[in-house]
Amino acid sequence: MSGLLVRPMTAGDCEGVAAIRIRGWQHAYRGLVPQPYLDGLDIGADAERHRARLLEGDGSAVDLVAEAEGGELVGWAAFGPYRDGDVRTGEAELYALYLRPEHIGRGVGRALLSEATHRCASAGPRRMYLWVLKDNTRARRFYERAGFGADGAEEPFEVAGVAVPEVRYARELGG
Repeated sequence: MSGLLVRPMTAGDCEGVAAIRIRGWQHAYRGLVPQPYLDGLDIGADAERHRARLLEGDGSAVDLVAEAEGGELVGWAAFGPYRDGDVRTGEAELYALYLRPEHIGRGVGRALLSEATHRCASAGPRRMYLWVLKDNTRARRFYERAGFGADGAEEPFEVAGVAVPEVRYARELGG
């Protein structure tokens, strides 16, 4: 996508990021998580959570946005230290990557993931992890094309009382 700018997220981006995240969930997870949960997602409440996390966070998580020509936010990614329960390790983790559904397949996700992996590799971690819903075949193909692979770890992710299996993917960062 020409004219795309990947940049750090600001507090002023929280509403747009919340819309991207919620519409991304509603698009990507339809049929994978309970529909009443997806229908009940609230952009305003999500924006407030993002704003609070940005203002009160310890700076270890990094949020990036993808801005199209003209200033429209079309994607968001968040990454930082790998979380193993409450323990931080020396590895990196992609916490989230969501796009406006109409921008899927236009290079926005690749641009965000490329910038996230580049920043992580530059900071020192040798490996990056991410968790993806086991039945989200489109996302799994996307990550596999980017050099990630399932490493055998699997755990349930609970959504509205329903266990939804996730698999962990990993990629060596080199450097």
